[in-house]
Amino acid sequence: MPNVNDTSPEIERMVRERLMALPGTERFRIGSAMFDAARRMVLASLPPDLPERERRRLLFERVYGEHLPSTECIDG
Repeated sequence: MPNVNDTSPEIERMVRERLMALPGTERFRIGSAMFDAARRMVLASLPPDLPERERRRLLFERVYGEHLPSTECIDG
């Protein structure tokens, strides 16, 4: 997926400075909320009748951009 960025460096710097001025706990809360929202969007885009195992596999692939390792690879 190509890197698309239409934000000017000045605005990007301003947003980063404001974010970094927040306490670590608040930054963590914001990041967690963003991840949860992204997760809900991915799950909502999947067909509703998928088996749970398939939904979880597709969620992993869309969030992390790579295939979920098979259990054979993990178990050796």
